[in-house]
Amino acid sequence: MTHVSIIGNGNMGQAISGVVTAGGNSVEAFGKADADKPVTGDIVVLAVPHSAVAAIIAQRVDQLTGKVVVDITNPLDFETFDSLTVPADGSAASQIATALPQSHVVKAFNTTFAATLAAGQVGPLPTTVLIAGDDPDAKALLAGVVTAGGVRAVDAGALRRARELEALGFLQLTLAASDKVPWTGGFGVVA
Repeated sequence: MTHVSIIGNGNMGQAISGVVTAGGNSVEAFGKADADKPVTGDIVVLAVPHSAVAAIIAQRVDQLTGKVVVDITNPLDFETFDSLTVPADGSAASQIATALPQSHVVKAFNTTFAATLAAGQVGPLPTTVLIAGDDPDAKALLAGVVTAGGVRAVDAGALRRARELEALGFLQLTLAASDKVPWTGGFGVVA
């Protein structure tokens, strides 16, 4: 059994928690009131807005050492919905990896909406979690948790692929925000 700490209890945090527990793994949830509670999971999911990540890392850097840290953020300018807030040759995940050199950072969950993750389907297709990272064992551990929970997982390559995953997440969010796709829809992967 894998123990997962989820920092953030919004829609995505709750949907990820549902997938984790459906697979027989344990979840430790952290909300805003849990700032002093130590992180004990083998996997730590940052289910918070991108703007909150730096403060979490500053507070918990020692607790995240040696852990698989999952970045689910889409570093989107939420005021304008017209751009990502990271450099064109970078990603939020790469910034997190630089800030946490003793952790195993992976990018995942940012290309799915909470509703499709919880339902396990995007239209007629199974929900797929795309996972990018440089540590094969970290990706395999997360993929095992995801698939045990009834959702597909696909290895999207090295952490440098996080840039493309963030662009895909950005496109999906802007389409939903402009009512071109529903928040219960999104992109599916046919394999």
